[in-house]
Amino acid sequence: MFRALSSLDRAFVGLDTALRTLAGSRPYGSGRPSPALSVSDQQNDAGLSPEDAKHSAALMRVNHSGEVSAQALYQGQAAAAENGALYSMLQSAAREEADHLRWTEERIEALGGRASLLNPVWFTGAFLLGYVAGRMGGPVSLGFLSETERQVEAHLQSHLRKLPAGDAASRQVLLQMIADESEHGLNARRHGAKDLPKAIQSAMHLSGRLLTTTAYYI
Repeated sequence: MFRALSSLDRAFVGLDTALRTLAGSRPYGSGRPSPALSVSDQQNDAGLSPEDAKHSAALMRVNHSGEVSAQALYQGQAAAAENGALYSMLQSAAREEADHLRWTEERIEALGGRASLLNPVWFTGAFLLGYVAGRMGGPVSLGFLSETERQVEAHLQSHLRKLPAGDAASRQVLLQMIADESEHGLNARRHGAKDLPKAIQSAMHLSGRLLTTTAYYI
């Protein structure tokens, strides 16, 4: 049975997730090992040129910032969840997204890069958007989730094409992330996601472009 969380409960959940996401201790994930570990020693990063490693690190920084936003988005929606089924679905997806957060952070470190300096901005904005969407009711909240996952999947597909050919480890991470994002979107539609107006979809796309363009450099 779903126990309705008090405002204080939700504040502590949100604060815990924010601290874990932004301080590097990471939210609790599902515990899945990184797909990068499936890459053999013969395919590791030793063959990457310094320029390729820098480019891969920047791409993974963008993806890491996207996962920071995903944590905030899911927690914002969960804070406003109107029933137990929706709350449980959001928290389950958030755990898988926490895996993505860890995997992308590990790839950034392996490639000699750093996380985005603007992650607190991405987290705050995404949490507010998620909370507003959640307050508009389950079908709209699920529609927002479904559209977000659709756009994220398209973005990850574009990064697969941009990755240096020698970065097999990052490629494996992105492939699993794409599979997970597709399943999250499908699950939202199974539970009654409402299609969002084209204007809102376009606004979401523009905000996503702002993050992807900025986080590549900062």
